[in-house]
Amino acid sequence: MAVQHVWKFFRAGGFDQVRLDSGADLMALDELDQKLWVALACPTAGLEFDSRTLTFIDQDKDGRIRAPELIAAVKWAGNCLNNPDDLLNSASELPLNAINDTLPEGRQLLDAAHRILTSLGKKDATVITLQDTGDTTKIFSQTRFNGDGVVTVGCAEDDISRMAINDIILCLGPEMDRSGNPGVNQAKVDQFFAEAQAYSDWMTQAETDSNILPLADSTFAAATTFEILKVKIDDYFTRCRLAAFDPRAAIALNPDEKDYLAFCGKDLSPAASEIANLPLAQVGANKPLPLREGLNPAWAGLMADLETKIIKPLFGEHSNLSESQWATIAAKFAPFTTWTAAKAGGGVETLGLERLREILADKSRERITSLIERDKALESEFSAMTEVERLIRYYRDLYKLLNNFVSFRDFYARKDKAIFQAGTLYLDQRSCDLCLIVGDTGKHAAMAGQSGTYLAYCDCVRRGSGEQMQIVAAFTDGDSDNLMVGRNGIFYDRKDRDWDATISKLVENPISVRQAFWSPYRKVARMIQELIAKRAAGADQAATARLIPTG
Repeated sequence: MAVQHVWKFFRAGGFDQVRLDSGADLMALDELDQKLWVALACPTAGLEFDSRTLTFIDQDKDGRIRAPELIAAVKWAGNCLNNPDDLLNSASELPLNAINDTLPEGRQLLDAAHRILTSLGKKDATVITLQDTGDTTKIFSQTRFNGDGVVTVGCAEDDISRMAINDIILCLGPEMDRSGNPGVNQAKVDQFFAEAQAYSDWMTQAETDSNILPLADSTFAAATTFEILKVKIDDYFTRCRLAAFDPRAAIALNPDEKDYLAFCGKDLSPAASEIANLPLAQVGANKPLPLREGLNPAWAGLMADLETKIIKPLFGEHSNLSESQWATIAAKFAPFTTWTAAKAGGGVETLGLERLREILADKSRERITSLIERDKALESEFSAMTEVERLIRYYRDLYKLLNNFVSFRDFYARKDKAIFQAGTLYLDQRSCDLCLIVGDTGKHAAMAGQSGTYLAYCDCVRRGSGEQMQIVAAFTDGDSDNLMVGRNGIFYDRKDRDWDATISKLVENPISVRQAFWSPYRKVARMIQELIAKRAAGADQAATARLIPTG
């Protein structure tokens, strides 16, 4: 039969609180009935405590520390040390010989600690600190593989792989390695080669189908001119067909004199929008489109490109373009337009088709994937470095947290402020040490009345920076006669920064036994005073009424 742990208690705050005096006490916390814990939850923010340590303890990442998570943290830290009593030291330096290397996890932690110190040039060090674990860039700068699944150019063992890694970074951007250098992970590699293959296949369609590139390599430049002019030329031939349908339409379809009057008084240039909006040429029934004479000057340059890049290669020398020729041109470019719309692999196009096909053929994908697998094989080894940081933080911080969670020893001993105490409020010639940061005054005040304490909620502002926060302060001595909403004071936070504090809400309970005793009598006196004042006001009003003659 297992022997139950024997607990010791101290009396404070009107109830018994457990003493945590040894590593054995800490390791037995799972046996302590939780109704004997002072607190069963706390936030990971808003406390005077290292937030990263709290984040390590918060395993479910919900922003709150609960008893089971704290117990798990203590168990893990105690098992990683040769002597759980060391947790009571709350020291910032973790001796390497304190790590329990008789267990696999402890050996891994000790190896990781030695690796960190060696990379920092501290091979013979006997202790490790948070400063040692904090500079990950320096720690990993000397290693080719570090378990993060990202490989850099320096990881490659041949020029082919190095060039391919550089090309992937150039096209898709880098993934940052733990060393601080740019690299690639498997997702980037897969994306790059998928796009490279898609782009190569897309270009193969044009290489094997002559209809896609009717003007061979010149098709790309010609297509740009075609697309720019397409709407304008379609407009011209549509107007000409309307003029052929009804001769009366020709007059309306050409610019009117008043259209020119609207801008003739301005300084004009061929690129002016008023000119560009006019038809390409004078409209007439079934009239061909002139290529040189009689052209809208805003479009003359592009029409010259059309003649040089498309009309001459397809039809030879022409001074005009017929509607049937234009239909032939549109049909010629239709397969190119369809092919262009289905373009794939645009993210890697900048490398050029020749380089992409070279990469696809040189087995660089397999080589880089092999490097990534070698890197990921070390994941657990290098993740242990993070666990070293976790152990150092627990070694330094856990005992303090326990004395502000399982018991409130720090608060009642008054040797140091508790982690939930935000600072000191000076107001009405008094100082209040029990001040807490409040996120929602309304929700907090709804329950705070049951505390039996006189509470003042204050809005705090720092004039220099404009920072704002809300606190609640407990008044435990004196009286409340001069405490009222709007009263100003000064609040000093735990960093000794001063804030302007203004009372925004009060939860009124008797501050002291003396005030509680006299409170009923003061209420009766206040009621009598108010009654006398009302009667006096009524008598004065009646007397005034008698002095005023009635009309």
